[in-house]
Amino acid sequence: MTVCAPQSTPQSTPRSGSKDLRRPAFTVTANGSYAARLALDGATGGWFPERWTLDGPEPYAVPLPGSQPEEPDSEVQPLADGRVLIRRRVAERHTLSLLYPTGPGTGELPVGAVECDRLSLLPPAPGGSSVYGLVHAERATALWRLHGGAFGPERVVDVPGSCTGGAWLDRTGRLLALDRELDGRTKTVVVDLERGGETSPLLQITEDSNDRLLLADPYSGLLLVRSDAPGQDRLGWGVLGSARPVRFPECLRPAGAVLTPFATQPGQELTPEGCAVAFRVEGATGSWVGVWRPSGKQLQQFPAPAGWLVGAGLWTSGGELRLPFVTPYVRCGLARLRLPEAERGETRDTGGRGGAPAGAGPAATGGAAGAAG
Repeated sequence: MTVCAPQSTPQSTPRSGSKDLRRPAFTVTANGSYAARLALDGATGGWFPERWTLDGPEPYAVPLPGSQPEEPDSEVQPLADGRVLIRRRVAERHTLSLLYPTGPGTGELPVGAVECDRLSLLPPAPGGSSVYGLVHAERATALWRLHGGAFGPERVVDVPGSCTGGAWLDRTGRLLALDRELDGRTKTVVVDLERGGETSPLLQITEDSNDRLLLADPYSGLLLVRSDAPGQDRLGWGVLGSARPVRFPECLRPAGAVLTPFATQPGQELTPEGCAVAFRVEGATGSWVGVWRPSGKQLQQFPAPAGWLVGAGLWTSGGELRLPFVTPYVRCGLARLRLPEAERGETRDTGGRGGAPAGAGPAATGGAAGAAG
C-alpha cells in the first residue's frame, strides 16, 4: 500500500512540465495508517509539513510547521508511530529531523545529517520504523539507512551505477529493488539488507532492453514493469519468482494517455492474477483513475475526485480504493471507490478516446484539521 504521489496540476488542466510540480508530495506508510506531505500555505505562500491520520473513521490532518517555511525541495516521510521525518538541504549537507505534534506547536528531534550533494528518500519500509535513502554520486549510488539504526544515519552499501526508483519486495523490509543504469542500460537489481547489501539482478527481459520496476506487491508477488523489450516502451506485468515471461497487455497502452501505477490491493496471497492495480491516467484533458487486474484484461477508468492529490491513493484489504483530496472546503478528505464491476469481471473503458468516462465517481468523505496526536 505504499504510495508516492507526484504533485501535479488540477484535474481539469493539462499536466505541467515544471520540476517543482512533479516532486513527490504525498507518502503513505506501508500499513496505511499515516501519510505526510508538504502543503502550501495559501496565505503566506510558504510550505509546511502536514501529517494525515488515515486509519480512523474519518481522515484528519495535523499541520507541523517549523519556525520558518520549508524549502519546496525538502522531503517528508511518515513513520508508523505517527512522527514525520523531514529531509532538508542545508548548503552541502542534508539534515534529518523527526517532527511530531506537541500541544499547539511542533516538536522537532534532530537525528543526524549526511554530507553529500544529492540525497533522495526511498518509499517507506515495511514496519514503518526505518527510513532509507539514496546518495547519488557520479559513478555509484550509496544506500543509506537514515533512521532506525542504533547510531544515526549509516551507509549500507555502494551500488555501482546510477540508481533510482525503489520498491520493497517483501513484508519484512529485507529485499529492496532499485533501477540501476550502468553501461548505458537500465536493469532492476535487488539489495538484500540481511546480507550486508548483497546485490543481485531482478529484471533482465532481454540483454539489450531497458527494464524498470514500477511497482511491486509483496502479498501476491505481482510486479509492474516498464520495458522497451517489445520494441518500444511498454507497461508489462510478471510475478516474482516465476519462470513465466513478462506480459505486455494491449489495454495498458490506451491511445492518447500515459499510465503510472501507484497502488496495489493488499492481502491477495499468492494470487497475482486477481490483484487490483490503481493507475494514474494522464491525457490531454488532465488526470483520472484507472483500475486493472491481470485476470480482467481490461483497464477500467473513473473520474477523479475534485482536488485529488494526483497519483496518490491506497487500497484496503476489502477491495476499496481510497483517494486523498483537498479542496477549499475540505482540508483533508478520502474519496472511496468500490469496484463491484471488477469483482464480476466486467469492464468500463473509454474506447481509446483519451478521457475519463462519464458516470458515478468515488464517494467522498472528509475531515477537518485535527488536534495534536
